[in-house]
Amino acid sequence: MPERQYVRLERDQEIAIVTIDRRRKLNALNPRVVTEIGDAFEALCENDGVRGVVLTGAGEKAFVAGADIGVLAEMTPLSAVEVSRRGQEVLALIERFPKPVMAAVGGFALGGGCELAMACHLRIASSNARFGLPEVTLGIVPGYGGTIRLARIVGLGRALEMTLTGDMIDAATAERFGLVSRVVERAELLDAAVALMRRITKNAPVALRFALESIYSALDSAEADAHAFESSLFGVLAATGDMREGMDAFLERREANFQGR
Repeated sequence: MPERQYVRLERDQEIAIVTIDRRRKLNALNPRVVTEIGDAFEALCENDGVRGVVLTGAGEKAFVAGADIGVLAEMTPLSAVEVSRRGQEVLALIERFPKPVMAAVGGFALGGGCELAMACHLRIASSNARFGLPEVTLGIVPGYGGTIRLARIVGLGRALEMTLTGDMIDAATAERFGLVSRVVERAELLDAAVALMRRITKNAPVALRFALESIYSALDSAEADAHAFESSLFGVLAATGDMREGMDAFLERREANFQGR
């Protein structure tokens, strides 16, 4: 595709930082932004030097304030289905990403922005963050998987209240609900996200990938099938160099040097 206009890619050693930068529109999602997010993650998937990804929004006011209402207002029934399915496709790419993905949420994460954050494996927020699914106030419903993911993350009762009222919750409430794992000051957000991601990426890459696969596959599997899948992954890891390195490092009381194989 043409050069990305609204999505920046940067590197901090083994961590990639993906920044949505459409700050005049509070980083609102339109079809081009959604496509550029998908393109960025496809590129990172092929980069063996990247072991984790932090996704954030430019500016102080918003992670992603939502979908671009000007675009949504022009939808026909057919184009609305296309918009929804394309968003679902890109967010599924993030959720199924083989490397850990963390959303660093500063400011508003509403509608599609909240859905985007929920597609990431982990979320931390700044104290000024606000989350919500206000779609019913516009006569629509969340279309990027929000009605599914929110209930899985915060529980059915809280998801119903948030979705049916369209109300926003603040960062402290999001932490209490389990929507985010921690809250930090806005100036510390990106550094805190990278530091937490670095605690993750020091671990064995193949083990991290298999852990993600086991956790997410279990959401849609019978319990017995989920246990069988976990056992098979456990067995495959026993054939990896990283498993041997991890065990040796522990027994030798030294830091492991994982190679991702």
